[in-house]
Amino acid sequence: MNFRNILVSAGLLLAAYSTQAQTVYAGEQTIDKQVYKGLFLTIPLSDKQVEKDWEEYIKPFGRAASSRGTYRITTADMKDVSAEPVNFTSQVKGNKKSTTIFTAYDLGGGNYVSAGNGNYDAADKLLKDFAAKSLFNDEVRVAEDGFNESQKNHQKMVKKGETLARDIENNKKEKEKLLRKIDENAKELEQLLKDVETNKVDQTTAMTDMDNKRKNVETVKAKKQ
Repeated sequence: MNFRNILVSAGLLLAAYSTQAQTVYAGEQTIDKQVYKGLFLTIPLSDKQVEKDWEEYIKPFGRAASSRGTYRITTADMKDVSAEPVNFTSQVKGNKKSTTIFTAYDLGGGNYVSAGNGNYDAADKLLKDFAAKSLFNDEVRVAEDGFNESQKNHQKMVKKGETLARDIENNKKEKEKLLRKIDENAKELEQLLKDVETNKVDQTTAMTDMDNKRKNVETVKAKKQ
């Protein structure tokens, strides 16, 4: 899949998830044996990724104390929700495919933001904005991962092409070497054939000389008798 197709696919996934991701509902959550009233939102992303995004998202509100997916900010600066500091508690729970975020906004004395009061819309928007941002970040990650994979594959193909080019060059040199050896072999064969003919003549000459020397021996012996 090329980079353009990855972007299109990620966009379609984002569009498909938007309706589900933007659904915020009110409810209660028990955290460390204490019941909190607040808002829930479910995102079709892994819990590990959502936790990272969530930690980054709530940083502007104040220093968070976190433990096993629970985040607390005392006297959180959340002016869109309340002009006064908020005791903010949130929890992120899920799995590799889906994650639910719970947020509770204590305006003081156990007075939580809930459906029907003037702060609910702002709290609702805070979660929806996070969902949109988190999904967009995931879309970017998917596209970048796809691009990086394509880039690595391209680099791999380039290296393979360079290797093939070197192999071709080595093959040409080997061919030239073999052709030179064939030419040298042909010349060597031609010389060997000439040497064979010369050897035949030499053998005849040597045979004649041997016969002459044998006859000479016989002649010498005959004189003694």
